[in-house]
Amino acid sequence: MRFLRGNWRYIVTGMLVLLLPSWAQASEAQDIEWGNLTMGLVGGLALFLLGMEMMSEGLKQAAGNRMRAVLGMLTHNRFVGLIAGALVTMVIQSSSATTVMLVSFVQAQLMTLTQSLGVILGADIGTTITAQLIAFKVTKYALLIVAAGFTLRMFSKKESAKSMGEALLGFGVLFFGMNLMSDAMHPLRTYEPFVATLAQLENPLVGILVGTLFTALIQSSSAFTGVIIVLAGQGALTLEAGIPLLLGANIGTCITAGIACLNTSRAAKRVALAHVLFKVMGVLLFVFWIPLFADLVRWVSSGAEMPRMIANAHTIFNVTFSLAFLPFLGLFGKLVMKLLPDLPEDSSRKYRVRHIDESQLGTPATAVALALSEIRRMGQTLQEMLQMAIEPFLNKSVTTDPDFPELTVEQGIQMRAEKVVYLVQVTEDFLLKLSREKLSKEQADEVTALLSIVSDTKRVANLISRNIMPLLGRKRLLTEDFMPEGKAEIKAYQTKMSKQFSRLNELLSGPNIGTAERILQKDSKYEKLEAEFRLRHLARCQEQLKSSLATHEVHMELMDQLKSIGFYAANIARAVLLARTGEKAE
Repeated sequence: MRFLRGNWRYIVTGMLVLLLPSWAQASEAQDIEWGNLTMGLVGGLALFLLGMEMMSEGLKQAAGNRMRAVLGMLTHNRFVGLIAGALVTMVIQSSSATTVMLVSFVQAQLMTLTQSLGVILGADIGTTITAQLIAFKVTKYALLIVAAGFTLRMFSKKESAKSMGEALLGFGVLFFGMNLMSDAMHPLRTYEPFVATLAQLENPLVGILVGTLFTALIQSSSAFTGVIIVLAGQGALTLEAGIPLLLGANIGTCITAGIACLNTSRAAKRVALAHVLFKVMGVLLFVFWIPLFADLVRWVSSGAEMPRMIANAHTIFNVTFSLAFLPFLGLFGKLVMKLLPDLPEDSSRKYRVRHIDESQLGTPATAVALALSEIRRMGQTLQEMLQMAIEPFLNKSVTTDPDFPELTVEQGIQMRAEKVVYLVQVTEDFLLKLSREKLSKEQADEVTALLSIVSDTKRVANLISRNIMPLLGRKRLLTEDFMPEGKAEIKAYQTKMSKQFSRLNELLSGPNIGTAERILQKDSKYEKLEAEFRLRHLARCQEQLKSSLATHEVHMELMDQLKSIGFYAANIARAVLLARTGEKAE
């Protein structure tokens, strides 16, 4: 049963591979066998979609995290963003997956909406590679590709090789499904009602409407492009009829993305809206000169067969409108923000997450990026708490929250501690759900590290609110104050701990192993510094200095708490190092 649960997709695929050829071939026994034709067409389309999903999932598993890093580094320039979006989509064979990554970056405030627009245009170019691959006549090798992918998937020991095997298996299934569709539709070439219907598609409005609706129905522009190429290969579709269908497919894929983001964040909706605007305006740019566009495609594709012309038309359309809109991304960004402005804050909720979005759990690389952004937000809150908590020890006049004067310091600390605990709870729940998804070993290690980090974050928040704050109450009951030297030492050590959290935020912003190593080096240095400060304080007590003796217990406990904060900061750095290098830091 365990084998069946883990490999159900491959078993179903095998059954379809065995059954569908007989269904498709039976359609040639008579003039038209509509039942067999329908089964062959629907079954072939199902295999095509299954192959697309398997290929995309396999490639995302093999390269998802690296693609996320590429997008993160290369999107600050619109031209470089265009190239990055095209390259990433070429690799993972899914413009939807690229768009999901962009949503996470915008939602996590790692890039602006305007910066993401260039990558959206690049993703539209990258997805045309699928059509170019489909146009190659490799369907007769489909089962050989399936066998190679299955062998690699089942017998490889490395996870990356297994993922590539799944991608190759999906590639073969995709072409086998396309072959079944081609065989099933073969009798339709001479069926007059069908030929007459296709002739009507040369009307641009009809063709665009059919392409839009069909693509929205099957939720894959690549699949519908494959159907168009199959029809073209059978000689049933002219270039003038195929171009409106392609234009409609480009709009239809946006409808799918729009429906998918209905219950997601405002950032996700803006990315989807931008995609819709690009596609609709691109179609409007081409629809009035389809005959001239068809002549251009014939000239570019001189000597090529109709399937290649359809694929070239798809590529030329996406490249042209992407380059045309590239200089106006700033205006597009402003338009989208005007159409979907920020919503007013919901005052009924005391605390809220900004980045966590459970709709992204199916894309682990994106989900990890969102969790990291929420954790960085917690780290910034901890820095505020640490600064606020120590200041009243050094200055008796500080009694209120600097950001909320109506609150005392204690109340402000408690409010922030509750906020961190809430964010930890939501993030932990998100990460536990993510851990049950299909993850690569690298992603699983990263999720485990993040769970450890949020636990340590919660400990620091509780340490400040439950340990340091009661200590402040004891300090206020004393008649004596810290010695000036003692205040300087406490302030210096608190500053060092605050810098450690700044380094942690930098570390969690990107795979900077050097920052993690620096945190650990500083931790060792700060331990020695704390020991030196402790000896200085004890020396003052031995000199029978009244203030040092009166504040001795509070002083020592405060330094202990600051030292504990340093320990947790180093512990977080160790978790990151372990996840990203696989080596346990000393």
